Formats: sequence, C-alpha cells, structure tokens
Amino acid sequence: MDRRCPAAHPEDPTDCVGPVVVTVLDAVNAGADGCEHHGARLLASLDGGRVYALPDAPAGAAIRVFKAADGIRPFCWVDGPRTEPSQLSHAENRERHGR
Repeated sequence: MDRRCPAAHPEDPTDCVGPVVVTVLDAVNAGADGCEHHGARLLASLDGGRVYALPDAPAGAAIRVFKAADGIRPFCWVDGPRTEPSQLSHAENRERHGR
C-alpha cells in the first residue's frame, strides 16, 4: 500500500498529488500536513478550517488549496444525494443564496 499524506482521509480513495506542502487546521487548531490535493479536500470538509503553507512550500501553495477547497463538497468521496447546505461546497452555497 502506498503511503499517503496525513491530511488524506482514510475513506478518501485518491492518491496524493505532489509533496506535503501545507498544514490544515480546524477551528480548535488540530491539524494535519498534506499535499495540495488532500489539503483542499480536508479544508472543504471542515467548518472554520484554515490553511498555511509549510516553510519549504512553493509560492502560492496555501492560496491554491484555499481556492480549490471553495469548490469541493465536504467529504466529496461519499456517494449519495447532496441537498443540505452542509453537504454542498462553499461556492454552491454562495450561488444558492445569490452572494
């Protein structure tokens, strides 16, 4: 089994994309380091999460993760209908409410 970054959820079947470059923190400052791909998926699944670039990260890593997370649904690997605001991406919720 290939090793994945700490930000990869155990049920998320996707592989890492690139090296570990960001730290994603939740609302109480618990966090995980991750590649941009899993960092964005984790950030999208948190309420009040934040992302920070690691010291050796390429320029713009944290903002790329932040922007990607905006369009990703929380726990996007879970199948099923998605109709509740908590199941939609931030972008979808803004669109629904005309913001």
